[in-house]
Amino acid sequence: MTAEAKAVTAPAPAPAPTATAGSASPPLTERQEARRRRILHASAQLASRGGFDAVQMREVAESSQVALGTLYRYFPSKVHLLVATMQDQLQHMHTTLRKRPPAGEEPAERVAETLMRAFRALQREPHLADAMVRALTFADRSVSPEVDTVSRLTTAIILDAMGLESPPTAEQLSAVRVIEHTWHSALITWLSGRASIAQVKIDIETVCRLIDLTAPEKA
Repeated sequence: MTAEAKAVTAPAPAPAPTATAGSASPPLTERQEARRRRILHASAQLASRGGFDAVQMREVAESSQVALGTLYRYFPSKVHLLVATMQDQLQHMHTTLRKRPPAGEEPAERVAETLMRAFRALQREPHLADAMVRALTFADRSVSPEVDTVSRLTTAIILDAMGLESPPTAEQLSAVRVIEHTWHSALITWLSGRASIAQVKIDIETVCRLIDLTAPEKA
């Protein structure tokens, strides 16, 4: 979950989704957006109960009360659907974190707290977390726009937590990418049972020290 190094002033919300992933379609109407919300809710519910394998497109269509052909127009594959579900989950986390920002005094401390809060939110739904991470792992080039959106959201969450007073430097954006890599890796190792929550916390706090190391020197 990494983002391209760009000059970022303030993290912007993800662009409004369109009906077909990666297309140049116009923004969704209110009715179409409501349908899309039902689809994403059904996807998350099925994944929460049984993980990746439980998300079958026919069942998603039935649960969300849309035709199977309509579902495929919104999401061409299960991987597209689950990556979009992760995007939706991250947007919800971002909104929650903005309402209750981290309390740490230093940027590294705030980012570590933020990522652990996000991690614990995923920990409460391990089957859903596993399904979304597997979808990201399976994603090919056709899912690149959706994966990029997940990346931008993760970057925005970290930059918000850093609370920078000026646009991030190239070194700071590089540190953010390494932090994203580590968070994603920590999630995978925890889901596979190869790391404890305590170890994840140590790894996240350690990698967040890069924020201090790449901070511009004060004049």
